[in-house]
Amino acid sequence: MDSIKKILKNFNPLEDKYVSREYQSFGVHLSEKLDDTARKGLYIKMAKNLPRPVLEQALRFVMDSGARKKGALFMWKLKELGAFKKKTQSDSSPTHLIPSE
Repeated sequence: MDSIKKILKNFNPLEDKYVSREYQSFGVHLSEKLDDTARKGLYIKMAKNLPRPVLEQALRFVMDSGARKKGALFMWKLKELGAFKKKTQSDSSPTHLIPSE
């Protein structure tokens, strides 16, 4: 673990001024690992809304693959893992518990 002194020494307020939450830091980390810094906002939003284990699993898959288009492969793997499934109202209501007449 880094000391406070080391963290403050490495902090650049011109570069790091918009990262104040942990999920933002993870989103920036994703964009850098995937060589896709132009879409930092997308990765920050995914880090906020998607489960962390799913994101880490997709990132490991991409890093192990050695692909040229890492961002595209990352999105494909997330889709394959079912990270983008929308919850519909019928999914949230337990209809199987309602007795039918």
